[in-house]
Amino acid sequence: MEIRNESNNYSYIIKDAKKLENKNLNRYRDVNPFDHSRVRLERGDKDYINASLVKVPSANRSYILTQGPLPVTTGHFWLMVWEQKSKAILMLNRIIEKKTVKCHLYWPVGSENGGSNDLVLPDVQLKITFLNQKNESNFVIRRFLLTDLESCDSREILQFHYTTWPDFGVPESPAAFLNFLFSVREAGVLNSNVGPPVVHCSAGIGRSGTFCLVDSCLVLIEKNNDPNCINIRQQLLEMRHYRMGLIQTPDQLRFSYLAIIEGAKRVLSIKTVLNTPSENENLTEVHSIMSVNANTDDSDVLPPPLPPRSSRNSDDLSPLQTATNISYNELNGGVINLESTNVKLSKSEASVNSDDNNHYTSDQTTDKEIMHSVSEASFSNSSTLSVSESLTELRKRARKEREDKTALMVQNIKKKQKETELWEKRRLKRKRRK
Repeated sequence: MEIRNESNNYSYIIKDAKKLENKNLNRYRDVNPFDHSRVRLERGDKDYINASLVKVPSANRSYILTQGPLPVTTGHFWLMVWEQKSKAILMLNRIIEKKTVKCHLYWPVGSENGGSNDLVLPDVQLKITFLNQKNESNFVIRRFLLTDLESCDSREILQFHYTTWPDFGVPESPAAFLNFLFSVREAGVLNSNVGPPVVHCSAGIGRSGTFCLVDSCLVLIEKNNDPNCINIRQQLLEMRHYRMGLIQTPDQLRFSYLAIIEGAKRVLSIKTVLNTPSENENLTEVHSIMSVNANTDDSDVLPPPLPPRSSRNSDDLSPLQTATNISYNELNGGVINLESTNVKLSKSEASVNSDDNNHYTSDQTTDKEIMHSVSEASFSNSSTLSVSESLTELRKRARKEREDKTALMVQNIKKKQKETELWEKRRLKRKRRK
């Protein structure tokens, strides 16, 4: 509510979206682009589309946030993709949700899926050709060839379609969402040397805003090598200068914090491993050390699941703080404090990171520190151990310490899971009494 009230004080003009000839081009009458940041079409009889260019200069990122296309705006949508030189479309909604059409089917599904391979849009002189698709656990990657029929130039477009993100809700887990985010990143479609990606859900503010907030914050954390360098609340307010209403619910905002914290562990641990001086010499050993928990069941390592949302506007969310051990005060009013997550991320300690398949721990001890410890160990044993034997002993000791730390973390997570289950039982009991 504070974020909403503060951003409502912005004095930006919304005039073009409310023109009579443009009203039928808006999916929702209360979600309109600001005049100063709206995307303008260069070709055709109209320059209007319900889309906003959202810039995050500090992260060197730009995104085009837009509504799910309508039947009458499908041509405008693809024309925007072409003119803005976008390499990817990030679709975060399903076509039909809760028995309501949330987005027009704006692409050819392909003959392999029982449809056509081509979609021709004569009003904007464009043709979209389906090439192939790859199905992942929570999303689909489709490849299209976008052809300008006027110039006969073609360009390949990727569509990343997240299929399990409910309207007004959050993904099933931060890990699942981060797998999607990093797949998008690996394709290079978010880089500054290509056009901004087109990000949309149904309205282009809730799920789309969540994605952009998490991605831009992780860029800043990785850039500064510091998880405490960002103020998430301020970052969101700055993004709302470009498009109204980004992130719609308390659940989505809370999920953004959790995803940023989990993502910080990933980007910092990856960066640490890549910068390890002995990487080339001991790559095999590094992987064996990092894979201590590879055989641990996912349910033991991932954080406890979020309590179910009772309704769209539910205020009964405070017990979630018990499940995640994170509150607004602990986050210092928007500045991440990773110490509240039971896993400390620092330059001198190992990072713990979990995803769907592997659970890694990274050892950040420098060669200088190892050799110093080796010298002490050798002296205490009257120089009877060789340097290699001392290194082996130290690695065994470090591995044992990491195993103990991981076991303690698993124990704490199980404890939180039980607390969450108890809270759910108490909530159901109170509900029955009412």
